[in-house]
Amino acid sequence: MAIPSEPQAQQQSASTQAVIALILGILGVIPCCHIFAPVAWFLGATERTAIREGRSPKAGEGFATAGMILGIIGTCLLIFGLLWLFFWGGMAVLSHHWPR
Repeated sequence: MAIPSEPQAQQQSASTQAVIALILGILGVIPCCHIFAPVAWFLGATERTAIREGRSPKAGEGFATAGMILGIIGTCLLIFGLLWLFFWGGMAVLSHHWPR
């Protein structure tokens, strides 16, 4: 007599939006790619809300949170870089190196 096997819970995978938030967050902290950081912040926050409301799988919560945090860090770096470039002498330094 065969013993019926117990149904196993299916392993949920992270949603695509959570993975994209993480990838953009990683790219957002790289110096030449800070422009991706605000998008990662937005996608991560949106996906965390969807997970809390039950519209997305819980498995993506770590990815979404990491993407959101990296997005916040990258956005701060982007803002500081722009402030340096336009207000704290960055243009003077750059204009000195350009040929006349």
